[in-house]
Amino acid sequence: MPSPLVLHPDRALPSDERQRPIARAIYEQTKDLPLVCMHGHVEASVFADNSPFPDPASLLITPDHYVTRMLVSQGVRLEDLGVARNDGAPVQRDPRAIWRLLCENWHLFRGTPSRYWLEHELVEVFGATEQPSAETADSLYDAVAARIAEPDFRPQQLLDRFRIEVLSTTDPATATLEHHQRLAEQGLGDRIIPTFRPDAVVHLDRPMWRQNVTTLGERADEDTSTYPGYLAALRLRRQAFIEAGGLATDHGHLTPDTTPLPEPEASQIFARAWSGHVSPEDAAAFAAHMVHVMAGMSRDDGLVMQLHPGVLRNHHGRTHSTFGADKGFDIPVATEFTRGLQPLLEDYGHAPGFRIILFTVDETVYSRELAPIAGAYPSVRLGAPWWFLDSPDGMRRFRELATETAGFYNTSGFVDDTRAFASIPARHDLARRIDAGHLARLVAEHRLNDDEAVQTAVDLAYTLPKQSYARSTTLSPAMNV
Repeated sequence: MPSPLVLHPDRALPSDERQRPIARAIYEQTKDLPLVCMHGHVEASVFADNSPFPDPASLLITPDHYVTRMLVSQGVRLEDLGVARNDGAPVQRDPRAIWRLLCENWHLFRGTPSRYWLEHELVEVFGATEQPSAETADSLYDAVAARIAEPDFRPQQLLDRFRIEVLSTTDPATATLEHHQRLAEQGLGDRIIPTFRPDAVVHLDRPMWRQNVTTLGERADEDTSTYPGYLAALRLRRQAFIEAGGLATDHGHLTPDTTPLPEPEASQIFARAWSGHVSPEDAAAFAAHMVHVMAGMSRDDGLVMQLHPGVLRNHHGRTHSTFGADKGFDIPVATEFTRGLQPLLEDYGHAPGFRIILFTVDETVYSRELAPIAGAYPSVRLGAPWWFLDSPDGMRRFRELATETAGFYNTSGFVDDTRAFASIPARHDLARRIDAGHLARLVAEHRLNDDEAVQTAVDLAYTLPKQSYARSTTLSPAMNV
């Protein structure tokens, strides 16, 4: 029989007997702080509709590519996990069968952050007491299903239970923001806020680029068939996001190149793309140019810029064509920031109204490039470990690699990055435990005193995320009219 599912109170804290009691005391001061969730991907409609979660599998398995990718790596088909196909062909619709697949393969998650998050959810959120296994799959499913059927287990009610103070969604530049309008009408407009994601309209080689840019123009009431109209539409859409409570933009690029183009050249590339003729070289140059342009817009309107390059999206073409994006096949590549960011930082690195938060999945650049950049430029903060790195050891390495050069206060503090809503408290809990452990070591080595360690832990968990994403009040004169 599987052993009972019990969370150890000291999980993820240091094993060193001298450091552990110090870490416990630090963690005790942060564990109940509100959550500031500024890099999220839960859809705004989930909160606006506030419908019951349909079943355990659709809540915890099918939408979570951390979970599905591990199972796929061991031969499980995405169809068997309920992931919809683009062609509408049949997939597994029985949530209990999908749940059994997870439980039968629970051993695959040993040593992964997914196991930590799922265990935390099962115990703390759903009140489960059984380890997932083939033998317990059905009873565990019934327990979770009963919990999510309760009236107080709807998305809006969970905001309070999870102590979420603010949660940012990620929305395309073409979003109508209708769900955010509904949330504002329900009194949640300051709590669930949008983030402006322009990727679909800046990467010229994407199949839907022209259609997306046309929609951008319709949303902004601008003619986006020309480069000046395109830029005007982007500025207007950013203002719409600000009016809806948005505080940040989010940019996913393959490289951190920020080289600007002369305006006539940018306009010519745009015109060629609009007519259907764009080379890979043109697309790459325009994408880099637009990062620089967006930095100028952020300087002017105060939206915090988030940049996370270094991911080769949709690595397996057949999976992408069959199931679409975000199915676990986005793979990191080596990334060089120092030269790539230089044009942007030359122009905006000291601009009072500008802030950029840099994320990476290439941890080799933390100590070599990103910490020195964040430790020099007042506009730069180093984003928390995310994606493959928001794991216990990944977060420990981040603190060890970045802090000595950048300090704690040139980082963003912890912001989660997930579509899995129920995992948000687990992710913040893990980050707070890891930071408590790191600070405990500094106390044990007489490099910080107890009070400094506690204050730093509170700042990393709560104060810094709020400060990092606060919209600048030092805007260009045109924006202060």
